[in-house]
This record gives sequence, structure tokens and C-alpha cells, in this order.
Amino acid sequence: MEPTSPKGTPGRILEHLKRSGPASIPDFARAFELSPETVRAHVRALAARGWIREAGRRSEGRGRPERLWALTQEAERLFPRREGEILQGLAAYLGETGQEKVLVHFLERFAAERRLAAAERLKGLEGRERLDEVARILTDEGYMAEIQDGEAGAPPRLRLCHCPMRELVDVTRAPCKAEISFVRALVGQSLARVEYIPDGGAACAYAVGDGGGR
Repeated sequence: MEPTSPKGTPGRILEHLKRSGPASIPDFARAFELSPETVRAHVRALAARGWIREAGRRSEGRGRPERLWALTQEAERLFPRREGEILQGLAAYLGETGQEKVLVHFLERFAAERRLAAAERLKGLEGRERLDEVARILTDEGYMAEIQDGEAGAPPRLRLCHCPMRELVDVTRAPCKAEISFVRALVGQSLARVEYIPDGGAACAYAVGDGGGR
């Protein structure tokens, strides 16, 4: 989920840092005509949110060096981005020019690299313990995954409540094919799809160990 950009003075502090680079509390106070105490309270709140970080110190005259603050990578997400739009355009271009296999091969390699890292976390795990760890791995990757117990002897379901590649999926289903292969390898059992976000489902959900499915 994209963070919500703060308003008022906190938002002005972030914009100041974006435009001008690292700055001190006196810098903000002069720029906004506020007291250092007022600015300091906002800076502390922004740091607590993980949106700004200390970025060294700067000497100003004969006094103590002033602490400098800079944006974090998390704060960069608050500003407009176009990667999704550009990626959509690239995928559409590859499809229109008969080169979608390039995208398919890339997605397969991307999945293979992640599978190696995930294998270390799954080593020695079986059954429900493995499923729970798979859900944690996928959640770390942005899927908001959860395991839902089956009713009346039905198999458990792996639900992916968010698609971090949705903008790409709107153009091509190649990511879906690569990702289900990736998920199936992590689970180590067959998966049957029972819900699909592109078809209007609330999640991409799979019954685990239920005959293979799609």
C-alpha cells in the first residue's frame, strides 16, 4: 500500500528536502518562518514514521554542528512515480511487436532467482509450518498472503490478497503464469486456483494439494 503524503508543515518539510537536499532544523525554521521548537516536533514525528533520517552534521559558525536530515527510501514513495505506466507500455510494446517471449523469459529468471532465496527459509519445513512460512515470504514480497483453513476436510487455501504486479497484469497475464510456478515451487504441492483478482475476485486464492488445477 502506498503511504499517504502528509499535509501542512510535515509535507512542506518533505518537499523542502526533495527540492533542496539535506537540511537542518534551523534551515526549516527560516524557510517556513516557524520556531525551531515547532519544527523540531515535526521532524521527530517524521523520523518516527521512517520518512526522514539523520544525514550527518554541518557546522554553522562557532556553535555546535547542526544535525542534517534527508529523505528515506520510504519517503521517496510519497512522490509521483511512473514505473507502472512505463512497464505497462513496455509490456504492450513487446506484445505488439511479437516479442512477448522476452518478457516471459525475464519473468521466469526473476522467479528462479527469488526461489533460491526462499528455499533457504523453507529448508526443513513441512506441512502447515511450511505453508505459514510461504505466506510470510509472499507477504514480504508484497502479496499480503494468508493461509485460510479449509472447512469439513477441505484443503487449506493460500490467499494472495494483493497483486504487486497488477498494472503489468492489466496488459499481459505472463506474470501470473510465472508467479504461480514460483508459488507452487515454494509450497511443494499442487495448487488449484479458486479465485482470481483479474476476474473480479478479492484475492488470488489457491486450494493446496487439490489436484493441480491451473
